[in-house]
Amino acid sequence: MDGKEVKLHGWWASPFALRVIWSLKIKGVEYDYVEENLPEQSPLLLQYNPVYKKIPVLVHHGKPIAESLVIMEYIDETWKQNPLLPQDPYERAKCTPVNRRVFRSTGEEQQKALTEVRENWKLMESGLEGKRFFGGEQIGFADVANAWIGYWTRIVQEVVGIKLIDEESVPLLAKWFRDILEIPLIKESLPPQDKFLAHIKAHHKALTATGASS
Repeated sequence: MDGKEVKLHGWWASPFALRVIWSLKIKGVEYDYVEENLPEQSPLLLQYNPVYKKIPVLVHHGKPIAESLVIMEYIDETWKQNPLLPQDPYERAKCTPVNRRVFRSTGEEQQKALTEVRENWKLMESGLEGKRFFGGEQIGFADVANAWIGYWTRIVQEVVGIKLIDEESVPLLAKWFRDILEIPLIKESLPPQDKFLAHIKAHHKALTATGASS
């Protein structure tokens, strides 16, 4: 397929752009990648996503699609090879978001957020019982949608000094985080660790400073 038919506007540190990159790679779809220089927004980005003005945006035959999970579904429906979504409607509905308040908060609020996110881990882990991946033996939609959380969690644990993943409490999930990030297709697209760590440290400092002064 001609990569000019498919273009992806993304940003190197965006986990949501990563979701789309991984989905395209799993499908074997060639595409042109357009790196946005955030927080600045290019004229093309504003043209393709005038309402939210955010990445990622997938452009297929000149038609833009925004929002990473919507894009993933579009990719799965458009290119049928290597399905991401299971046929079962209940399985299709599973997708657990990470709680970012652990990263954005401090003190008592952070501890409350930590308790909540650990409960979310347990719910998330229930989808792995008897399986290597959420998709079974092969990675699927939920694996691609959530793979970035493992990488993000490693970095955030170092920045905030709190252990987010307790291997004793969620052993299946902890193993999944390790396994999914070692898959070559996933691993090769991750942002450089040193660069990402510096970015997260700066972002955390700005967020906590804003919170302290408000």
